[in-house]
Amino acid sequence: MTIPANAREFRLASRPDGIPGPENFDLVEVPVPTPGEGQVLVRNQLLSVDPYMRGRMRDVESYAPPYALDEAMTGGALGEVVASGSDRFKVGDTVAHQLGWREYALVDARTAEKVDPSAGVDLGAYLGVLGMPGLTAYVGLVRTAQVKEGDVVFVSGAAGAVGSVAGQIAKLRGASRVIGSAGSAEKVRYLKEELGFDEAFNYKDGNVTDLLAAAAPNGIDVYFDNVGGDHLEAAINVFNVNGRAAICGSISGYNDENPAPGPRNLGKIVGWRLRLEGFLVLDHFDLLGQFRAEAGPWIRDGKLKYQETVVEGFENTPEAFINMLAGANTGKMLVQL
Repeated sequence: MTIPANAREFRLASRPDGIPGPENFDLVEVPVPTPGEGQVLVRNQLLSVDPYMRGRMRDVESYAPPYALDEAMTGGALGEVVASGSDRFKVGDTVAHQLGWREYALVDARTAEKVDPSAGVDLGAYLGVLGMPGLTAYVGLVRTAQVKEGDVVFVSGAAGAVGSVAGQIAKLRGASRVIGSAGSAEKVRYLKEELGFDEAFNYKDGNVTDLLAAAAPNGIDVYFDNVGGDHLEAAINVFNVNGRAAICGSISGYNDENPAPGPRNLGKIVGWRLRLEGFLVLDHFDLLGQFRAEAGPWIRDGKLKYQETVVEGFENTPEAFINMLAGANTGKMLVQL
């Protein structure tokens, strides 16, 4: 294929105050670079937009550096190698990498992963169920919360990319009951009828503690937290003794410039001997091989299902990101270039 002289990328134009808007992004045209030794030029085909990106739009200290103003943003992406200066990859290879938010990416070959388009799953799976979101779900349940047979498991944000996988893994690993929360009646139906959750509720229908207590009359043993806020407070209220929480994210507060008050029932942690542990998937890539070895057969056998919400057009990347933060997606949100 002919490589163009110029291509487009999205840059962070300003830091959002609350919910991000189109004005926080600049679409600019830049020269397409030529790969040097150890580099590959990738024509991106799929981009991932993820909740953690909202945190990186703030100029605050965190586990990952903030996005710089007037520079291209980054994130998970998948595409075709169109020029190579590395003996690891040849032209035509499909690779996953972390230089999304642009049409063409100059990637250090050491940071790219070759994926097989003929492996029996669609390419988007390597940015979702078999990628960082799937591994996040696996790490949180298997290593952090140490889910075991017979546990009652509650997953918040259960219709998203991470939560939908977490609930299914819990069930596949022997949980006696899996409960999910979501933000619409359609998502509740999806969790129960398509993903096999034992119970699910729309958190907009009432007090989350009351809704969770009704769904888990015998309490919960494990909580996979994607939401924080009132969901974390509800989980603490409904936990059984020795309950374990894997704290993955707090999307309910990602757009808050002034953090909301924390759970008001933290005293229960002592009496009920609860364990609440935060984790980052970045610290657990040693489990990637084990995860894919376990998840691959589940996917092929139809036991682990997944869904993608795909937005067409590179120019719509900010819109996809903003809509993902608002919960418009079911499963993984992707942008198709």
